[in-house]
Amino acid sequence: MRWLRWGVRLAGWIRPRELQATLLWAGLVGFLGGLISLGFRQAIHGVQWLLTGHSGSLVQIALDLPPWQRLLVPTVGGLLAGLALQLGARLTRGQPSTDFMEAVVVGDGIIRSRSSVVKSVSSLLTIASGGSIGREGPMVQLAAMLASWLGRLTGLSTARLRLLVACGAAAGIAAAYNAPIAGSLFVAEIVLGSIAMESFGPLVFAAVISALTCRQLFGADPVFRTSAFQLVSPWEVVPYLGLGIMTGVAAPWFLRLLRGSEKLFAALPLPPFARLGLGGLLVGSISLHTPQVWGNGDTVVNSILLGEWLWPSILVILLAKLMATTATVGSGAVGGVFTPTLFMGAALGCVLGQAVHPHWPDSTGGPQAYALVGMGSFLAATTRAPLMSILMLFEMTLDYDIVLPLMLACVTAFYTARGIEKDSIYAASLRRKQTAPPQPWSQLRVSDLMKPSFPCVPLTAPFTEVTKGFVNHPTDQLGVVTGDNQFCGVVWLHDVKAHLQDAELGALVTASDLVRDGVPVLTPQRSLMEAMDQFTRHDGDQLPVVNNPDERKLVGCISKSDLLLTLAHGVDWEAEQSANGE
Repeated sequence: MRWLRWGVRLAGWIRPRELQATLLWAGLVGFLGGLISLGFRQAIHGVQWLLTGHSGSLVQIALDLPPWQRLLVPTVGGLLAGLALQLGARLTRGQPSTDFMEAVVVGDGIIRSRSSVVKSVSSLLTIASGGSIGREGPMVQLAAMLASWLGRLTGLSTARLRLLVACGAAAGIAAAYNAPIAGSLFVAEIVLGSIAMESFGPLVFAAVISALTCRQLFGADPVFRTSAFQLVSPWEVVPYLGLGIMTGVAAPWFLRLLRGSEKLFAALPLPPFARLGLGGLLVGSISLHTPQVWGNGDTVVNSILLGEWLWPSILVILLAKLMATTATVGSGAVGGVFTPTLFMGAALGCVLGQAVHPHWPDSTGGPQAYALVGMGSFLAATTRAPLMSILMLFEMTLDYDIVLPLMLACVTAFYTARGIEKDSIYAASLRRKQTAPPQPWSQLRVSDLMKPSFPCVPLTAPFTEVTKGFVNHPTDQLGVVTGDNQFCGVVWLHDVKAHLQDAELGALVTASDLVRDGVPVLTPQRSLMEAMDQFTRHDGDQLPVVNNPDERKLVGCISKSDLLLTLAHGVDWEAEQSANGE
């Protein structure tokens, strides 16, 4: 009895509730996401050295290489990336290719490891050989894959598994840009479409742990080097407003070019490896004149922010980078376009700044200020996530003065772009993969979220067996059933604690003496709205589910955290309104 007493006390001290446990899993996912992101960065440098004999900035490597090698390396990289996809298709035959957005929004949180590794290897080859695409895509995919594997290994419910995959995505973004706030909001605003605390808390926790891991192992330097921002005059909001309109108009055309390029390459009667090789050949051809098109564009963005370019040269690089990005993305290369998007915004902003500043030198800031705001506004226009864009640029500068013009430009760009084209850069991908519309809230039932087990003890169980049940199960309540599995009620942990001090009394107590029979029960056919109503009358994290009100045979339970997560993210509100006749 003494050992059981200490076991119950220890379990009560360290036993987390479901949402608290999710927070701990999110922290582990953040740590693993940071590690795998660092590993992917090192792999890029290794493949760079194998292909070129150099390692480091892709732009600098391109400048150092002779023209023939500048043409050959992206071509070979594209061919190898395409071969990786073709050979990988044999290994993943029968497995669906699931990215993290699909797994979180329209899937069950399951990301297949083989397909993710194959796509990441292909992306690694494209990026390391100078493809005009971002490395954040595979970083996010690998971190989300690890989160999915960990969630399935621990037997998490579908709702919590999807949230854990979202935490992996947030960890990947935070590791790629050293921006935990932006990483959290990227997933909350774009993927989940909600900033409910049931999910936002774990997202933040995962992103912070990932960023801290990367800073400890890789350093805390920001991705982009910026000078102090200054809003010179209140009248300067006028050109910033114009910048928002300009990027809001340009962003939809950028998206249309990417989609048009994808359709053009898809129409070519070529196998995948030949299409990716052709995309690499085009990038290599462009780099013969403009080597700066190699890579995701972060090196050129840094030089723009340092004021090293004049507007004619920027326009040339902008056009060349646009062609290289459309060639890489259109050919079917696996990767992200987040950083190339920032490049477009920085170039457009700097061009506008160089046009405005000479005419009003005393009332406007330098071109670098407009480049910074342009990065945020173009990102907001393409992703349709202005809040994430604002906070990402703020994290990069840590300068409050940028917030006011940045807010104005991002919101203006958002509404301008949405007026031209409804879809964001991610909408079409999800629409193609969504095979069935999400169910409205009123159509979901308890059976959709029910777990098949509920920790319980027999009605005749002695006190020691009841106590062992609490030691072995992370719960505040145990179900009590008869010999034929009929539900009788629950035993609460605090009722058991009251008898732990008296060993003689505890030896006489059974589960029937401790059971409370006023616990609400649900049936699988009940709606989730009714389940939510029952939880308002119950203090526990779980409610028992019985087969029907008459027989009351225990068939499982439903979790409050799963219900809250489904309420926050799993509801099609337009369908809900239609179902209710609104």
